[in-house]
Amino acid sequence: MRYGMAFKGISLMHKLAGASKFNFRNFYTSVSLLKDYYSILGVSKSASQSEIKKAYYQLAKKYHPDVNKNDKSAAQKFQEVSEAYEVLGDENKRSQYDKFGSASTQNNFGGGQSQGFEFHSNINPEELFRRIFRDSEFVFNEWSSGDKGFAESIFGSDATKEIPINLTFEQAARGVNKEISVNMVTNCPHCQGSRAEPGTDKSTCPSCRGTGTENMNTGPFLLRSVCRRCHGTGTIIRNPCRECEGKGRIVGRKRVNVSIPAGVEDGQVLRMSVGNDGLRNNEIFLQIRVEKSRHFRREGADIHSDITVSLSQAALGGKMRVQGIYENMLITIPAGSCSDDRIRLPGKGISRINGYGYGDHYIHIHIQAPKK
Repeated sequence: MRYGMAFKGISLMHKLAGASKFNFRNFYTSVSLLKDYYSILGVSKSASQSEIKKAYYQLAKKYHPDVNKNDKSAAQKFQEVSEAYEVLGDENKRSQYDKFGSASTQNNFGGGQSQGFEFHSNINPEELFRRIFRDSEFVFNEWSSGDKGFAESIFGSDATKEIPINLTFEQAARGVNKEISVNMVTNCPHCQGSRAEPGTDKSTCPSCRGTGTENMNTGPFLLRSVCRRCHGTGTIIRNPCRECEGKGRIVGRKRVNVSIPAGVEDGQVLRMSVGNDGLRNNEIFLQIRVEKSRHFRREGADIHSDITVSLSQAALGGKMRVQGIYENMLITIPAGSCSDDRIRLPGKGISRINGYGYGDHYIHIHIQAPKK
């Protein structure tokens, strides 16, 4: 029986690894089959793909590294929910997991000893989040569901949800502060958030007598719930504010500064809060767009550039000043250099946005043919 379990575990390892199509930066993860992915996402085993996707999206937003910059446990949780969605969000892998990989299935093998098989997954949690975020219809439904609780204005019907940020190659490498205009949900300037027309008074709710709660008889039980008339405020507004329609909040326009960290990449999505009240409506996603550089090429945190040297410089070696990301540098060209040789400058690349240190700068040598 134990050999049979090993065979099934190894078979699943290859199936899941083969089914994975993620290969972004060769991100490597090793995951125990005994993890309960349904529990990680907080969904039932009968959950639909829409419910699984929604659960992943909410958890990924909550634990995103851009929101929890110094919290290692949040980064681990972000990776964990991404792993769970990679399996459950794919019907083929989900079917294999349900058959072989869940903890409950492992326990059914008997023998009193659980086996912790592992499979390998090439998954980048950040890339997975970007892919879901690019599903604009899904994101819009998530952001716009339910009563908004604020009024429209001349600036628009909702707070800004996403905004493109255009950066030069150097700005993306070094980091930059950008001033942007965004729609924000703020207190109504006319009523100062009171919801009542200035100069008018609120009345005590006659249904709950100002308590905000009401009692309901259900046979032998007495249930207390939020007052249905005043919605728990304890007051009734007979003259609602004409600007915000009695909601107390309204869409306004504001210029804010956002700090773009060094090392961001083209296509990356940053989640940031604007405003001081912590409302979800004042949270935006920045879609980073980076221009290509005439001098540099990027591979992760490493950068590449080219220099052209004469035949004599290549043969005899020498010094040359080259352009770097942060400063110009004096480099040594080794004697006997050939075309396509490269010089490595450790730590002269781009800051690793989700790690420590810097990448390297690789300078590619090209030899200029002598003129006739």
